[in-house]
Amino acid sequence: MRFTRPGLFVLACLLAALASPAVARGDAVTDWNRYASTAIVTNAAQPPPVSALSFAMVQGAVYDAVNAIDQLKHRPYLVAPQANPWDSKEAATAAAAFNVLAGLFPAQAPSLQLTYDAYLASLPDEPVGSKEAGKNVGEATATAMLAAREHDGRFGPAPDLPPVAPGVWRPTPPSFALDPAPWIGNVKPFLVPDVEMLRTDGPNPLASAAYAADFNEIKTLGSLNSTTRTADQTDAAIFWQVHAHALFNGVFRTLAASHGLDIVESARMFAMTDLAAADAAIGCWNDKYYWSFWRPITAIREADTDGNPATEADPTWTPLFDPAPPVATLPKLVTPPFPDHPSGHLCATGAFVHALQNFFGTDKIAFSVFSSKSGTTRSFDRLSQALKEIIDARVWAGIHFRTADVQGAVLGMKVAHWEKLHYFQPLD
Repeated sequence: MRFTRPGLFVLACLLAALASPAVARGDAVTDWNRYASTAIVTNAAQPPPVSALSFAMVQGAVYDAVNAIDQLKHRPYLVAPQANPWDSKEAATAAAAFNVLAGLFPAQAPSLQLTYDAYLASLPDEPVGSKEAGKNVGEATATAMLAAREHDGRFGPAPDLPPVAPGVWRPTPPSFALDPAPWIGNVKPFLVPDVEMLRTDGPNPLASAAYAADFNEIKTLGSLNSTTRTADQTDAAIFWQVHAHALFNGVFRTLAASHGLDIVESARMFAMTDLAAADAAIGCWNDKYYWSFWRPITAIREADTDGNPATEADPTWTPLFDPAPPVATLPKLVTPPFPDHPSGHLCATGAFVHALQNFFGTDKIAFSVFSSKSGTTRSFDRLSQALKEIIDARVWAGIHFRTADVQGAVLGMKVAHWEKLHYFQPLD
């Protein structure tokens, strides 16, 4: 039942609903983000850049649903279905997230349906009909999202690789694996009008002093048996190899709770971060295959071919991320199976950090985060501290030249800046 006529009865119902502690849950967005993370990362096992697209679809639909019921205080992302301010934002959140997830993962639909039904059953229906009305709003935004992303280039063909030559990426030892999702860079962006606007400056020329500086830094600090990398740097390198999108969405849930965000604010924060990260992934993979630059393990072992007198080949050089480490406590990690430049982790982190800065209006946001890779917790006083550490950590891991990290972070920042100018603005 939907109330559309103004009157004392409607006003009384609205005030009663707003005053009810049971209705003012404020945690539906984080609840369904957690369910989404399980469906996307744990059950579907989507790698980070693919998961970025799925998280964006879920959180974009959730935002539009909650924003519609909030009477369009902020610009919609895709649509603004008709809604009343007393419609259940919690039911709308659940419906938006569930329907996007069921559309993305049909095999998981039965188990997701059980979770969804139980969640809706736990919600109050005050005023009567508000739960069904909220559900309708969420279904509408989910339908719009799934339609908007149909035929968007996901799971398309892989880009062509250039012939093998000095500086050109090729699969790396010991597994010589191929990119599980090379098509990411050809997906239609969520925010920016053209992925070309995210093009980076590119890797340093092989004969340059800048390239030699990057080369010699990672050769020393990123080696498996480095004598200059500290224990804390080793921990940081391993720490940040966890699934970035699962990790950061967990950080967002923590920030929503620690900063007392209501359901409307939470919906906007998750949409801003995950949509920015999706375009960062698309731009990053497009850039990776545009430059197709070799990884450090190849560059160091074949340095006698790079034409740079300031680099020296080591045919046996192995990065910290090696699947057979001499220290039994180290996890089995490898060089990721796609080109070096730019860093995918830093593209995502740059988008996440700058979107959070835009949402909170400050960099001074403290947080702690646990990594299942290292089994340790790391704490930061500012968002930018985490970004800086991850730039360093990929060098310490032996898997990225510093330039790839820095330019990846800049790419993510570009997306967040475009988002700030064109999306999620307050409406008068």
